[in-house]
Amino acid sequence: MAKKVLLINDLAGYGKVALSAMLPVLSYLKYETYNLPTAIVSNTLDYGKFDILDTTQYMKNTLGVWKALDFQFDAISTGFIVSKEQTQMITEFCIENAAKGVTVFTDPIMGDDGKLYNGMSEETVELMRKLISVADYIVPNYTEACYLTGTAYEADGITKEDYHKMIDALRALGTKSVVITSAIVKDSVNKAVMGYDHIENKYFQIDFDEIPVRFPGTGDIFSAIFMAKILNGETLQTATHKAMNAVRTMIMKNAENADKFKGIPLETCLEVLDE
Repeated sequence: MAKKVLLINDLAGYGKVALSAMLPVLSYLKYETYNLPTAIVSNTLDYGKFDILDTTQYMKNTLGVWKALDFQFDAISTGFIVSKEQTQMITEFCIENAAKGVTVFTDPIMGDDGKLYNGMSEETVELMRKLISVADYIVPNYTEACYLTGTAYEADGITKEDYHKMIDALRALGTKSVVITSAIVKDSVNKAVMGYDHIENKYFQIDFDEIPVRFPGTGDIFSAIFMAKILNGETLQTATHKAMNAVRTMIMKNAENADKFKGIPLETCLEVLDE
């Protein structure tokens, strides 16, 4: 029987990001998908002009209806969250479900390149610490890991040992397994993904050559593939490596696309997931 996965993230009307990127991937991989939009966005933000509809009240009403109907899920994935009220609501929902044995995945979307995104604050960081405390798997980037642990962001990177300390600090907050993406490793020419698998009780590092092409939504595609592999019983390191390879192949296949702001056109390359 297909596992039921609930995706809590924003929904873009134009562009393959967030729910618009994750739903096709998980559906293709034969998961039963459900979604709870945290916001409805006109298009990817890269275009510079956009409109966002905050869906907090809808979320509150929907969770109440779902509870009354006793809807159950095997896994929950959280992504972009737009407000303090949403964060508190989602955290409570995840705490309730984690107690039932539901697997919780969290992408603590807050910032990049050493800075928080517009609208994010230290209060956001503190609320996210509470959310990741109930997560089985978290996938922060280097910047987000720094904010969550109160570690200074170093533009030229930190050592492998420092990443292990950062991972330990994240685990001390309550999360179990950690995957830090876009990690800058000091004195290395490559970027890396740094991780810790709570089941195998081991750290790992996967180096990669960064492709000089940017598509919005690649992190969401990574998260969806990663989650699918974990739920299929693969180890954290294997799931991470397969997700990285699939995203890289998708980027390469679409590197010459004229309009990269709309993300990767998944309908043209889902067969990559068969590899």
